Amino acid sequence: MFQPIRTIHFVGICGTAMASLAAALKEMGCNITGSDQNVYPPMSTFLASKGIDVVEGYAEQNLAYHPDLVVIGNAISRGNPEVEAVLERKIRYCSMPELIKEYFLRGKRSIVITGTHGKTTTTSLLTWVFEHNGMNPGYLVGGIPINLNQGARFTDSDWFIIEGDEYDTAFFDKRSKFMHYLPEIAIINNIEFDHCDIFENLAAIQKSFRHFINIIPRNGLLIPNGDDKNIKPILEGAPCPVKKFGFEQDNAVQSFNVKLGPTASEFEIPSFKFRINLSGEFNVRNALAVVACAKHCGLSNKQIQSAFDTFGGVKRRMEVRGVVNGVTVIDDFGHHPTAIRETLKALRLRYATHKIWALFEPRSNTTRRNIFQNELPFAFSDADYVIIGEVARAEKLSPSERLNPEKLAQDISALGKSAKYIPEADAIANYVATNVQGDDVVIIFSNGSFGGLHNKLLERLKTPW
Repeated sequence: MFQPIRTIHFVGICGTAMASLAAALKEMGCNITGSDQNVYPPMSTFLASKGIDVVEGYAEQNLAYHPDLVVIGNAISRGNPEVEAVLERKIRYCSMPELIKEYFLRGKRSIVITGTHGKTTTTSLLTWVFEHNGMNPGYLVGGIPINLNQGARFTDSDWFIIEGDEYDTAFFDKRSKFMHYLPEIAIINNIEFDHCDIFENLAAIQKSFRHFINIIPRNGLLIPNGDDKNIKPILEGAPCPVKKFGFEQDNAVQSFNVKLGPTASEFEIPSFKFRINLSGEFNVRNALAVVACAKHCGLSNKQIQSAFDTFGGVKRRMEVRGVVNGVTVIDDFGHHPTAIRETLKALRLRYATHKIWALFEPRSNTTRRNIFQNELPFAFSDADYVIIGEVARAEKLSPSERLNPEKLAQDISALGKSAKYIPEADAIANYVATNVQGDDVVIIFSNGSFGGLHNKLLERLKTPW
């Protein structure tokens, strides 16, 4: 499909996957440029470290050098000046998934990890299991695995491991991204309602996942979470072999004797006990999916465990950003009620005797809306103090569909927690720095920058009032 490409411009380059792909192509010898509306760490610093120039803001002149190819991110829409220039000048363009499919996945043994939660950690862990055991896989992860220090790499290996997002592909292609990834093996961790801006309801999401199952070949394998009630209905009549994993007895790969510790977890399968340096039941399920997949691909239990022993996690997944005057500041990507609840549950195990502060930015296209207005208060049950920030891009939503952050704080307070609505990041940093105690733990939930709150709080903690 694609002829030789030397120059590539990324519209919306600061998305995690987009930035990782851009960096990998740069390493392969392509000249890369990019633009984005919001340029902030960690992706801005990551791209700078790779020698990639990023322009803040979209403008027609960013394409003046007439690149061979323009990759358009899925958050970009008609009316964007660079999109309009691409269409008018008939510059070759594509979506990120389309580029990956036609340029990198053809002829590879593609392993696609999907699901509402846990995709990034599971993809990172599976990639590390392959890498640790000398299999040199290509990969694309929607985050930065600490062991690998970048989210994408393209190799000569037959194996390619990729995180498959159910979100739509681009303004010109409304299929889920994972429909492009030519799965030979697919993992489905779980399915919940999310992405309400493109999916009307849970049934619509299930339908998209069923379409995905339909493209797994007869000589492939589907590895679904057999305990997930929302996955079970879409497995009927699957056109490929199915090997379920989970805790229940009817799973082909079943774990038992699960032990959740403050910094690590243990679980068993028949004849072997695994240990993973991650906390929380959700991470046990992520690891179990990896075990099922890796064993299918020929790796032994000991080989898998050897990789587990050295897995360092993923940036922005319960990542400790710093400890200042005894206060621990943690960054987490969680933005769905389930992800917040499970992360706080794991954090409570790790910091059993500490006070936990949860700072939440309603930023995703779902949490900006009032879809989870009633569910969100219960997600913070393991926190001692909760602060809700302002709804991102609130002006783009009508009051009738927008999350009410003040009500959210009130509802959390009604459950017996100390909760406040504080709109601005600077004010949040000041409030927290003034009120934390010496061994408190602060976790910041956001799938964006939260107005630079992470760094602002760390700096503010250095000079408490």
